[in-house]
Amino acid sequence: MTAHDREPVVDSPTGWVADHIRGYVETDGEEGHLFMGFPTLLLTTRGRRSGKRRRTALIYGEDSGRLLLVASNGGSDTHPAWYLNLREHPEVEVQVRADRFTATARTASPEERPRLWDHLVGVFPQYAEYQQRTDRTIPVVVLERTDRAAP
Repeated sequence: MTAHDREPVVDSPTGWVADHIRGYVETDGEEGHLFMGFPTLLLTTRGRRSGKRRRTALIYGEDSGRLLLVASNGGSDTHPAWYLNLREHPEVEVQVRADRFTATARTASPEERPRLWDHLVGVFPQYAEYQQRTDRTIPVVVLERTDRAAP
């Protein structure tokens, strides 16, 4: 058990997301690893203002051993809180099914974003619609694994 394991985590306040997280955690991802047919993971960030550990469920893609996320916020004109948190505190915790580990998060560079964006639109085509709803460039986040948590 790590120090992180003893520190409480606050799940998304959005009802259906909280339900998704609960099922994912209780079954080691056997329930919830797919959301409407799309692969999901659990991301825990450190709150930029509160300092609390905050967990949400997100659709993800994979590229060369890295995990990829889209900070779409459903096409809103503002970034999602989880993205603002990881920009401030890039060390994150990730759960993919039963696999739990830490990772370093970064925003994809302008040079790599187009290829990664296209890949993620292939995973979840609705991202393209989200981009059309907003003037902001929706960030792509790259998660690079830093260690494995003890089983």
